[in-house]
Amino acid sequence: MGEPGDRPADAANAFETVSGTGTETAPENRTADAYEHPSGTETETATAGAFEHASASGTADAFDAESAKELSPEAVDVYGRVTRHEPIDPGRDARALGELRRWGLVITDPHLPHLPIALDPQEAGRRRLDEELRRMAARAALAARIPQLTDELGLHFERAKWRSGRGSEFLGEAELVNARIEQAVGRARAELLTAQPGGPRTGAQRAAAEERDGAALARGVHVRSLYLDTGRDDATTRAFVRTMTGRGAQFRTQVTQFQRCVVIDRRQAFISDHVVNSAPGHASWHVRDRAVVAFIAEVFEECWRRADPWHGDPHSESPRSAGPDGTRTTLLQREILRDMARGIEQRLTAQRLGIGLRSLSKEVRALRQLFGASTLQELTYQWALSDERLIDDRPPHPGRASA
Repeated sequence: MGEPGDRPADAANAFETVSGTGTETAPENRTADAYEHPSGTETETATAGAFEHASASGTADAFDAESAKELSPEAVDVYGRVTRHEPIDPGRDARALGELRRWGLVITDPHLPHLPIALDPQEAGRRRLDEELRRMAARAALAARIPQLTDELGLHFERAKWRSGRGSEFLGEAELVNARIEQAVGRARAELLTAQPGGPRTGAQRAAAEERDGAALARGVHVRSLYLDTGRDDATTRAFVRTMTGRGAQFRTQVTQFQRCVVIDRRQAFISDHVVNSAPGHASWHVRDRAVVAFIAEVFEECWRRADPWHGDPHSESPRSAGPDGTRTTLLQREILRDMARGIEQRLTAQRLGIGLRSLSKEVRALRQLFGASTLQELTYQWALSDERLIDDRPPHPGRASA
């Protein structure tokens, strides 16, 4: 039996026989030969294969807690013993050997587990550094992605809460909005309030509304609808209003913009979306909270008290003279003059009032003729001197008598 430091010949032959030479490498040169043998040797192939396996394992465990630790003192001690060709106990030193293999510092012949071979620590360190840099880059990319990912998931989470809650529900699809309104109006028993600031109705919309609201009127439901004043200029909308007025519905128009809503029996309502910025224009909320529905109905009532009754007649084409109370301007004209006095652009005024720039220009020309003003500045000055600027067009207080 040899000395403790001696190695059996077959152990050396397992890793150190040079292909095609028939010679054996001395045990003392074993560590260096692992990297210095000519290309194509069995030693280089075995070593490279073992290291590639270790690298692949390390990549698979990129976020494993063990691979993030520093080399333990025990592993450093075992590595020193391997370089000195001292025997290793595979059982007692298993943990340290595992660390060294993960770091790519040793390889082991399965047939001779007690005789591991040391690899160049500089090369192993460079590879380990590359792996750590890749891990850091992956973690940095993940960290940069987290806010965007949570925002995307948060939208789904919030929408799930909206749908599951009893207070209000978000409806994003036009078909779903229409179906839900049809269903709710079909169950109305006492009152239906609708505010439609969206402009003239199409023929298809008129037919659908006639059928829906006509069925509600037949059941004894009280129907009131609010439109923009510009709706009086549309023949389709006028025909619809005349037909439904004959069946008992009531209509009014308002000069200024208002919010779209449908209120059924003051128990549920449908309103436009002002929460989801990316939602389409037809998106709506189905509100069932009694307090919120009551508030929406009161907003409708305020607009209704301020609006003018409409039975389907068109705008009068004759110039308006002083009314019974001595006023010469219409509500629409006073809204235009107030915006002019505040320096608001006509484009914004037209948008707020729901009319086109051509219609607004027509009203301005009529006002200039009415006040005898040759310029807009003179018109604004004449309006500031007029008593009609003091007319209070705000809706009456709920405690006052309403129209």
